[in-house]
Amino acid sequence: MSDKPKEGLDRRDFMLASLASVGASAVLAGSAGAAKAQETATSSGEAASGTSQGTIYTGDVIDGKKVVSALDVNDLAPGQKHHLYFQGVEMPSGQHWHVSVTVARGEKPGRRAVLVSGVHGDEMSSIHTVQTVMNQLDPAQMSGTVMAVTDVSRPAVEGMQRRWPNQGRGIDLIDMNREWPGNENGATAPSRHAGLLFNRLLRPNADFAIDFHTGTTGFDVTAFNIGGMDVPEVKAMVELYPVGQIFDNHVYPGVLHNAFMDVGIPSFTPEIGAARVLDLEMVSLFVEGTMNVLKHHGIVSGPMGRTAKDVNVFVGNSAFPILATAGGLVEHLVKLNDKVEAGQKVAVQRNGFGEVVAEYVSEVAGEVTGQRSDAMSEPGNPLVFILFNNPAPAGAGAYPE
Repeated sequence: MSDKPKEGLDRRDFMLASLASVGASAVLAGSAGAAKAQETATSSGEAASGTSQGTIYTGDVIDGKKVVSALDVNDLAPGQKHHLYFQGVEMPSGQHWHVSVTVARGEKPGRRAVLVSGVHGDEMSSIHTVQTVMNQLDPAQMSGTVMAVTDVSRPAVEGMQRRWPNQGRGIDLIDMNREWPGNENGATAPSRHAGLLFNRLLRPNADFAIDFHTGTTGFDVTAFNIGGMDVPEVKAMVELYPVGQIFDNHVYPGVLHNAFMDVGIPSFTPEIGAARVLDLEMVSLFVEGTMNVLKHHGIVSGPMGRTAKDVNVFVGNSAFPILATAGGLVEHLVKLNDKVEAGQKVAVQRNGFGEVVAEYVSEVAGEVTGQRSDAMSEPGNPLVFILFNNPAPAGAGAYPE
């Protein structure tokens, strides 16, 4: 994984270059933040190289579960499941946010998987998917280790909202999936929290990683995976899921799966329907696919379940956003997974009198991968995303993963 295909680097470089349009000051701030993050990682000693610092117990016990501030899964007894809390960043009160960690350490040595959910606090199906996978594992029959972290953004999970409610110059909401790999000495609590988790929990224990998400509140999505299919290790895992769509794209800088990729750890993101609900039918598809991935890596044994080869999977490399130009009630004319043609009308919008104030058409041919589920919209809100193939993909636009 250290030698990534050149195409993947070119695509990510293109995305970074496109961010220049937000202004020179933002670019300079981003560069300074990256430099500071690197300085922090370097000062962390072993954490900077991705090797374990060893397990550090704080001495605290919460609900019978020991608290750690650093973890090496190799320090845990094999053939067992272990339930721990990881000590994250401090709250304004001076207490810590604690993150739930489950480790299934196999009886025999093998690959180490990290399964993450709860980076956004409104994504219930992703949390349930990881919990279900862990409940199916028998460490006595495993080779290797699976570590699950199910509530990364604890204050956001507590409020079942997408963003972390940060206390700075007044209340602010920060999308933690733009903060990775974080900075243990960063300017915000979410940045520090991300740095602590990435340096001391996630990166040191991962040979590969899966970061589970759903659509955001007010926006529904299909069952699909996001990942760079130009990376063979990622392509092999993504295609083991029996879901109908694959978004072949490296998406934004700052997302967790890219932080893993940047340090040579194969990673991707499953997207599991709508926020704030449990879609058990959709969850079952991602449990089946994740168990396939664990079998692929030899962590568990048994026959493969269904994969992308067993469904009519559509692979696209770009997401075309259709944004509201008016305020009013939105009526969708297409459904999730529908195929659309360029020029096809996909939604209309009406004002308080029932008059049509806007009609929306797709400018590309592809498949519907996301729709606004909130019935009302103001100008600028995404209404529909179309997954399609662009000869020169320019990143993910404003895709609301």
